[in-house]
Amino acid sequence: MAEAQLQQFLQKVAALNAFVALSNANPAVRDALRNCSNHHDVVSLARSRGFEIGRRWGEEDPATEGSGANLLAGPCPAAGEETTTVLLEQPGLRIERIHSCSAATPEGHWYDQDEHEWVALLQGSARLQFEDEELPRTLSRGDALLIEPHRRHRVVATDPAPGTVWLALFWQGAAGS
Repeated sequence: MAEAQLQQFLQKVAALNAFVALSNANPAVRDALRNCSNHHDVVSLARSRGFEIGRRWGEEDPATEGSGANLLAGPCPAAGEETTTVLLEQPGLRIERIHSCSAATPEGHWYDQDEHEWVALLQGSARLQFEDEELPRTLSRGDALLIEPHRRHRVVATDPAPGTVWLALFWQGAAGS
């Protein structure tokens, strides 16, 4: 087995293990898995939770094909970490890709920013706590949220590998401008 194939195999095993761990920890995912009737259903369920388990050895990764940037491509950060890539920055506007892996805001720390922040979850899930709300919000793939300036918040948890991928837009001024 060539090194590239070995790495592809190990990544698939890691994704399978992480998906199994999620299904063991989350009754809703376990029930959805129980209701799958074939391999394609399982692959689709795993993909909806941010895990790519369907690719076979030798198949190209769609995230790395071609010359364009793919927001879901790239290695997962180490557990407990996140990486931020600024995709666009202009006066008063910034767009970031944030990739988190089993990450959380340090206990006792709250984000309190001067900018509006709009986030969308592209992969995985997360729990986000607002200081003015009793319970954390659970966000899943496809969910989006507007955070007004100075609304204190923190990330309670993000998914293990392959992690949680966010698209975040930050801007100054009124929310509609």
